[in-house]
Amino acid sequence: MEKEKRYLKVYDRVREDIISGRYPVDTKLPSKRVMADSMGVSVITVEHAYELLSEEGYIVPRQKSGYFVTFDDTDIYSLPGKKAKAPAPKSGHPSVPHTPSDEPQFSYSIYARTVRKVLSDYGEYLMEKSPKNGMFELRNAIAWYLLRSRRLEVNPDQIIIGAGAEYLYGLIVQTFGRDVVYGVESPSYQKIAKVYSAGGADLKMLKLGSDGIESSLLWDSSIKILHITPYRSFPSGVTASASKKREYLKWSRKNDGYIIEDDFESEFTPSRKPEETIFSLDGEGRVIYVNTFTRTIGSFVRCAYMVLPEALTGKFTEMTGFYECPVPTLDQLVIASLIDSGDFERHINRVRRYNRNKLFMV
Repeated sequence: MEKEKRYLKVYDRVREDIISGRYPVDTKLPSKRVMADSMGVSVITVEHAYELLSEEGYIVPRQKSGYFVTFDDTDIYSLPGKKAKAPAPKSGHPSVPHTPSDEPQFSYSIYARTVRKVLSDYGEYLMEKSPKNGMFELRNAIAWYLLRSRRLEVNPDQIIIGAGAEYLYGLIVQTFGRDVVYGVESPSYQKIAKVYSAGGADLKMLKLGSDGIESSLLWDSSIKILHITPYRSFPSGVTASASKKREYLKWSRKNDGYIIEDDFESEFTPSRKPEETIFSLDGEGRVIYVNTFTRTIGSFVRCAYMVLPEALTGKFTEMTGFYECPVPTLDQLVIASLIDSGDFERHINRVRRYNRNKLFMV
């Protein structure tokens, strides 16, 4: 545990130095030995930290030359009289193919034991109707889980529970209306576009480049709501680089837009640390975070959640507050118990270890 804290400390320090501009784009980082000496850690600790930074697109290794900064936080969109700058090259991401049949599955015995415990502990309370935004027990468990695992500090009141991500997409259209343009990655998971279209949304498909939506298409469009899957877009497998994530945020600020961050599957990253979310980088309340338990627990669990910026909670309540929560109380309390007991995170860590081992065997 102490060793893990050391390399994360190096990662955080170098990452902040890159973001602040101490190490501009194309700058060579100090060698692993020099960095190790300056921070009082081992070369292996620095190597692990540099690998994480490379995975997330902050730096790139060059054979026999060292590590160079690829993170570019300058304005890369078109302005009058300026030529658009191409995005920095992506370092690559240690993703493994989506092969759930090979991965460790959530334990049936643990799930069954948890259901029995919830039935015993809660009794007739299970027959109570869920609040419209979901049971407090589940929303509170999710809030603590996001703080522990993703560094996301949110209030349970910001969380809305729904029967699958598609249900939540529908609430988004109900809230923002049909008079604005919605942007979706192309290609993308086909149900995303279908749900928005079925809700009457004006939809624009935005072509993906090597590290996210092509900049010229993003900045030249009239969209106000941008739906992205930054971890690994399906079916292309494209992962947004650190630079691209911040470009999305710049777009939202300059265009008074909002981002729907669909974080499907990111818990199972083979990386040594959780994926950096755009929600965690947002300082102006312009990102809505969406995730589901369908992948992390199993397809039999029809439950997803959405984390709203605090400033949007009132608007969502006003526009969609008449909808009843479609997830049964029993299901919600079972998931909450799995999170609170640690069984949920132990399963995630088990799959991540499996994915790391599989990656190194390729």
